[in-house]
Amino acid sequence: MARSPFYDVGPVEQVAINLFHGWGYNFYRKENQLRADDQLVRTKAAWLLGLAHKSVDVAEGAFRREKIPAPSRAHPYPDPEAVRDVQALETLGRAIAAVISRLHALPTPENDRMTERYRNEAETLRRLGACDGQLIGKCELLRALVESRGYDQLLGDRDQLAEGLAAIEETLRERQALLV
Repeated sequence: MARSPFYDVGPVEQVAINLFHGWGYNFYRKENQLRADDQLVRTKAAWLLGLAHKSVDVAEGAFRREKIPAPSRAHPYPDPEAVRDVQALETLGRAIAAVISRLHALPTPENDRMTERYRNEAETLRRLGACDGQLIGKCELLRALVESRGYDQLLGDRDQLAEGLAAIEETLRERQALLV
């Protein structure tokens, strides 16, 4: 009786390897684990910034309720200083949301043969991991600075918060430069 090709490990394994390479993936390579870790870290960084964004939204809502009363005949327009402050909170919230969107749109290094010619994929992913470590740390610091703080504290720390967002943006630019 002739032996079935399904029981011959050599050709079956070769077919599997060819399919994995054809699909652009081999889950036994360290590079694929690093790529998955990179995506997970960016998701967690966006989650941390989402918590910060929610805190800013809560503070903005409290500010509007307490500092901007409904118009009346005596005061048809809100206080200009209160309007500037609420606009500052809105701007902070939009800036955090923009960074979250950018995090979701960041590319992960491609797993293709052309890229391998010009770049050592494992080294690039290792450097991305170091960059992502900084990213997570900065996002957590921003979240801790914003979370459960009142609007008066956020307005008082607006320069520090802007500096934190600028530091996160710089880390994203460094990360993007690694992939070029």
